[in-house]
Amino acid sequence: MSVSKKCWILLLACILLVIPFLGTYDYNTKGEPRESLVALNMLESGNWILPRNSVGEMAYKPPFFHWAVAATSAVAGEVNEFTSRMPSAVAFILLTVLTYLFFTRRSKESTALLTAAIVFTTYELHRQAFNCRVDMLLTFFIVAAMYGLYRWWEKGMRSLPLTAILMMSLGTLTKGPIGSLLPCLVMGVFMVFQSSRSTQSNLNSQNNQSNLNSQNNQSNQSNQSNQSNQNSQSTLIKRFLKAFGWMALIGTLSLLLPALWYYAAWRQSGDEFITLMMEENVGRMTNTMSYQVHEGAWYMNLVYVVSGLLPWTLLLLFSLFSLSRKDLRSLPHRLSQWSPLTRYAATAVVVTLVFFTIPDCKRSVYLMPLYPFLTYLIARYIERLTGSRPRAVEVYGSVLSVLGLLVAVVFVALHFISVPSGLFHGRNAYDSAEMISNLSAVNGFIPWFAMGLLIAGCIYWWRLKRSVRSCNNRLYMTVVLTLALYLCFDATLKPAILNAKSVKHIARQIEAIVPTERGKLYEYIEEGVQAKGDPVHYYELNFYLHDRIGNFHTQRPVQGYLLIGEKDASLRLQDFRQQGYRMKHLYASGQEPVSKQILHLYRFEKSEEAQK
Repeated sequence: MSVSKKCWILLLACILLVIPFLGTYDYNTKGEPRESLVALNMLESGNWILPRNSVGEMAYKPPFFHWAVAATSAVAGEVNEFTSRMPSAVAFILLTVLTYLFFTRRSKESTALLTAAIVFTTYELHRQAFNCRVDMLLTFFIVAAMYGLYRWWEKGMRSLPLTAILMMSLGTLTKGPIGSLLPCLVMGVFMVFQSSRSTQSNLNSQNNQSNLNSQNNQSNQSNQSNQSNQNSQSTLIKRFLKAFGWMALIGTLSLLLPALWYYAAWRQSGDEFITLMMEENVGRMTNTMSYQVHEGAWYMNLVYVVSGLLPWTLLLLFSLFSLSRKDLRSLPHRLSQWSPLTRYAATAVVVTLVFFTIPDCKRSVYLMPLYPFLTYLIARYIERLTGSRPRAVEVYGSVLSVLGLLVAVVFVALHFISVPSGLFHGRNAYDSAEMISNLSAVNGFIPWFAMGLLIAGCIYWWRLKRSVRSCNNRLYMTVVLTLALYLCFDATLKPAILNAKSVKHIARQIEAIVPTERGKLYEYIEEGVQAKGDPVHYYELNFYLHDRIGNFHTQRPVQGYLLIGEKDASLRLQDFRQQGYRMKHLYASGQEPVSKQILHLYRFEKSEEAQK
């Protein structure tokens, strides 16, 4: 089968395993509705440069992702969970296919296909494909730029890498200058490393030849050695300057297109915009932000990579027990024999990891651009492992099959065994009870079909693993088993689990009590009032209430409806009454917390005396 046909089959498989499940669960974190609200504001206000939400805040990120969400939603007729997640899903699918195409032209086709399969089934990338967040789209642009820069280097750097420059421009328009900086940094380090390696190899050959010709002349040998060292340093400096010059030119060109938006945004919001962008882009990298968020030690990035590679981390762990001392001793020699492509992949992994170790802010999504390159290295390692030590692959497949059967048994049992909600206690008791209830209520053809495929795959593994002689076939079976687990999770488990955390039904109850024509809604969140940055709002409620919620603390309205948590109400309601507000209680969310508090709805009106 030709590469083009395999590419189309891979594309179709990715579409079938991702697109149908984008809208099967509601928003359940603040991140997704926050980004969706920006796209909603674009469509409703017509401001495509720097729209503001109902509390008057501008977006914290450049607009390309929101443009994509708005465009998709405009076609569908509304902004919803499905349309808002579509850009991330498309970026993930294209990343998988592009990774296959890039590596299949430069390595074995089986290695490229395994690399694409691991990219698709890597936990960190796979879960972000279903999120309305900018990170997956940014990852696609950064990785595509890195692929384009390598292709440009491969062809001798004869002209400008226009495709890579465009990808970096779109990456910058997605999340800031990191979209241009990281690809240039990776390629620059690679150019210096690759050139210095070639230079050192040539110098070693010259020194060896010099030793053969001057065995009886120690002074000539010393002079030639000193001259070689001087030539090495001079050549290294020239190579560094060449790499720096090229990357400075390419990086500058990639910033021209985003500069148009930055200028338009500055014209619209002035110093407020400049302050926000400097803090989010420069302050985050230099640890000079006015507030701290997601702080972590340097080793947290290693933890994120290990967890983000699941379930393939298990295979790597099992393989360690099969390594011998001979394998470890031969490792330096194997590293020295790496091809330029392999060294480029290793450079991308190391540079990305080190780069994001510098700031105090540590998040797993920051490291996503390194995964396609790391999975290529892992794919090469697994293929070598499969040929010499197949036992690790067998153990990995067996663990996956046992895990799959346990999931299936628990899922089926929940449909026949009633679990009392009183068993759950603590802060998350309500959510846990809802998850169990949702899982026991799952029905329909697709969920049960996905569960059936998982069970069949697990049984197939145990029945045929010993009869299959080819080690490669065992490896491909583990890939299929991993895909079956993801299909079961996306189609069956994830909607039931995540919908338990959704507040969409609470928004509907509030909408029934206070329709749009009745007046404006406002929120008061003490944590948000005290926060220096990273604003805290009822983003989920606000999205499902069509961006109707204002900020009570900053806007100080005369009348309307107040949404406030139970703890915040006991802390501040008396102060509001002293300020002349009359409060009438209308609604409480019951046992279900919203942002960790029971939510209350009040109708308020400020007295005429207090207004004066």
